[in-house]
Amino acid sequence: MSNYLIKDTRIVNEGQSIYGDVLIKNAIIEKVGGVINTNENVNEINGSNKILLPGVIDDQVHFREPGLTHKATIYTEAKAAIAGGTTSFMEMPNTKPPVFTQELLEEKYNIAHQNSLANYSFFMGTGNDNYDELMKTNDKKNEVCGIKIFMGSSTGNLLVDNPILLDKIFANAELLIATHCEEESIILNNLEKLKKEKAVLEPADHAIIRNEDACYESSLKAIQLAQKHDTRLHILHISTAKELQLFGNMMPLKEKKITAEVCVHHLHFTANDYASLGNKIKCNPAIKTAENKTALWQALLDNKLDIIATDHAPHTLEEKNVSYENAHAGLPLVQHALQLMLYYVQQGKISIEKVAEKMSQAVAECYNIKQRGFIKEGYFADLALVDMNKPQTVTKENILYKCKWSPLEGFNFNASVTHTFVNGNLVYENGIFNEAIKGQRLKFDR
Repeated sequence: MSNYLIKDTRIVNEGQSIYGDVLIKNAIIEKVGGVINTNENVNEINGSNKILLPGVIDDQVHFREPGLTHKATIYTEAKAAIAGGTTSFMEMPNTKPPVFTQELLEEKYNIAHQNSLANYSFFMGTGNDNYDELMKTNDKKNEVCGIKIFMGSSTGNLLVDNPILLDKIFANAELLIATHCEEESIILNNLEKLKKEKAVLEPADHAIIRNEDACYESSLKAIQLAQKHDTRLHILHISTAKELQLFGNMMPLKEKKITAEVCVHHLHFTANDYASLGNKIKCNPAIKTAENKTALWQALLDNKLDIIATDHAPHTLEEKNVSYENAHAGLPLVQHALQLMLYYVQQGKISIEKVAEKMSQAVAECYNIKQRGFIKEGYFADLALVDMNKPQTVTKENILYKCKWSPLEGFNFNASVTHTFVNGNLVYENGIFNEAIKGQRLKFDR
């Protein structure tokens, strides 16, 4: 394993920026800040005019393996993540078959161990008839990121809407529960009503069918269950202003038992974009009106929303280029999520320190991830070096997803990721990958 010395860079960590050097030795950050001189054999990297960030930790991705590998694989999507400065991911259980047993869960870990350039963890899936298997995850609380409950529409039998079962799960789960919150009955009623009014539904109808009330009622239900049983709850991809009244910012993140996430597409797109992008931005929960986007930004900056994720969910263009009702929901984002937030840094919308907090540090705190998410001595060297003056346009030629498309095609970024380190290994440098060493399984300190 090589050792590295990053020289003369801006180091962003824990709400502040300092200038100096960072020494990486045997996968670990050995020293941070000041002028570092060493007699040891190191590879020196010039970090001047660049910014060093903790590697992004994305707590919500869908990498589609096993069973849906025509869309994506753990290898292809993790590689795309690395190119975008994401060094760790947590992947969802709605693969084929769904991850409803401990054996299927470990199979995914084995695939990642062999193929993923990024660090990894996988959620245990919740169905209507796998309660006993689900509870076995309690014995792996330091080995598994959490359990996932779809409290809204999903594929197969991943939807869990039995109130007795939900209560039982919230009462007995000993690790974090992550929920997709949309109220199925409201969605179905909205759909039925709209079908009576229109002969053909359009992509813009998605925000009407999956409206604010559907999100709010389901999030409220999840929070009430968590409060009843004092359960650690994390609500994924908040998309509405109405839901924000359910969350607080009066205590530090480490003390919160109920946390919330916002995704980059809900911070970037609005319902107006259906006109140009159509089914490409069809996703669940839906991208909604500009008023919701404005409220989400404010809540993010005010710490009512705790982390930023992607909900990276690739589908083929063939699965998108069909009628609205038949189009698959989800969009690929993990390669450009950090670049998108850096764009908003340059727009004056958010500080670079806040980006590092919400995409790395807060994720590590939220999930109690061991030795990651910070640029601190003794922590794993998961790092992204960015050049704020290196433009890149998103094109089909530089998209690394297996699906080979992005809703951001044609977008011009002013900043680029130049280097990505995973466990001290320089895995990506200016478009070149080193695939000799794979990522590691995330560990949790619970």
